[in-house]
Amino acid sequence: MRLHVFVRLVHIQRVLLKHRLDELVRATHLYRPLRLLLLLSPGIWAARRRAGKRGENLRLALIELGPIFVKFGQAVSTRRDLLPADIADELAKLQDRVPPFPAAVARRSLERSYGRPLTEMFSRFEDTPIAAASIAQVHGATLPGGQDVIVKVLRPGVRVQIERDLELFYALARLAQRYWPESRRVRPLEVVAEYEKTVLDELDLMREAANATQLKRNFAGSDLLHVPEVYWDHCRVDVLVTERIHGVVISDLARLRAIGTDFRKLAENGVRIFFTQVFKHNFFHADMHPGNIFVLVEDPANPRYAAIDFGIVGTLDLRDQYYLASNFLAVLDRDYRRVATLHVESGWVPPGTRIAEMESAVRTVCEPIFNRPLKEISYGHVLLRLFEIARRFDMVIQPQLILLQKTLINVEGLGRELYPDLDVWSTAGPVLRAWMRERVSPRAMLHNLRHQWPEMLELVNELPAVVKDAVRHARNRRTGVRLEEAVSRSVARLLDRAARRREAVTVGAAILLGGLIWLALGREAAWPGWSMLVLGAGWILVSRGR
Repeated sequence: MRLHVFVRLVHIQRVLLKHRLDELVRATHLYRPLRLLLLLSPGIWAARRRAGKRGENLRLALIELGPIFVKFGQAVSTRRDLLPADIADELAKLQDRVPPFPAAVARRSLERSYGRPLTEMFSRFEDTPIAAASIAQVHGATLPGGQDVIVKVLRPGVRVQIERDLELFYALARLAQRYWPESRRVRPLEVVAEYEKTVLDELDLMREAANATQLKRNFAGSDLLHVPEVYWDHCRVDVLVTERIHGVVISDLARLRAIGTDFRKLAENGVRIFFTQVFKHNFFHADMHPGNIFVLVEDPANPRYAAIDFGIVGTLDLRDQYYLASNFLAVLDRDYRRVATLHVESGWVPPGTRIAEMESAVRTVCEPIFNRPLKEISYGHVLLRLFEIARRFDMVIQPQLILLQKTLINVEGLGRELYPDLDVWSTAGPVLRAWMRERVSPRAMLHNLRHQWPEMLELVNELPAVVKDAVRHARNRRTGVRLEEAVSRSVARLLDRAARRREAVTVGAAILLGGLIWLALGREAAWPGWSMLVLGAGWILVSRGR
């Protein structure tokens, strides 16, 4: 371990002890023998005498430790159902009330990025920040054209701080991989690498602007979510300028109640937005803590969400999308054998896993849960229980799913805080079932075929050459194993047959495509489309059977 990494570990322990968080030091084993030496430091004892309550102590410690630790506190703060009230209240302040840096520093940073005086870019600029968070802070401003905007500017030195702690995480991950028996399953280096990609992406505000634009396009015309306009001419790698949102921050429940907001609709819409982003758009806002969510209440009976801070977004592989949706629906339908089968098919557990044993384990965990009303069942808790089961069957952690799991748990926690009787399952179920139906619809088949058709034709064209190369390689092997003459003749016949069959398959595929197009267009007379489908499929099957 490098010296500066060791020094950082000691500094972390020193900060925890300074803020009277001795239990964390003991629980995390951070060089526990050094604890007694550090406690002899006069500076630590002076700070410990001034320390406040535990929630405040934890918040101040996370702020002192830097951006990555603040982001951890933000994520945890969304689960009030899992935290003591005093800690939850203090950690919630990390969402937008981190100590700001001076306005003069913000002005110098902006002028350096723009290469011109700030007065040429904005007709008005507010020195007092609207909000300050772990990576950036936000100021109000007005563009020369009169548009009311917010200006987001990165904290000075934030990249150096983050890269320093990432190096620490990598060092700990390497130690875990070497000495921790569970590391093969948990894959700590891959988890840290996934987090590194996510947090470094946040430092590129041009990427955040592009994320906001994509999300706005996805919800164009929707009454569920408003995404602010991006002013591209004023954006830089370290500056983001967007439309200013005039709404009620979602954590201000008292004001929302006073206005008469429909909390049930607000909570249900939040769940719909999340599942629509994950499964329909495959592009989801992955930093949905309360500091990033506002409510537009022009019509309190039909409240509308407005999101900000698009530095962290997530996407999923189509295969992971399918297996996640299928798992959720199988659990909802109590089809435990399907849950076990999906875990094996997805590769999340080893292929040799006995389906019957895993089905029994899933049933044992899930049946007691489903004896309660659906509104009392947490998606997050079900996920955690399924992970406990999967651990028994040597499940390998999927780093690409960590962001989704964190966001789902946060969204669910927020929804239940807004409306404790929220039935997440019945709200999300229709979205998942509609997405699964859409996957096998004629329109979806046509869409996939349209995009994959060139690759399919290329594969068909390359098949004979690939088979020839394989045969040539087999003949040239020096292992002493030779192809029998009869096999060689069979392969030669196969090549001739493949060449003749290629044109026939192409004709059949064209007929099949015509049928799909006819059905996708929704013509009143559907029989021509179905006839072409049957004819094309039959042509291909006959051609393949020749």
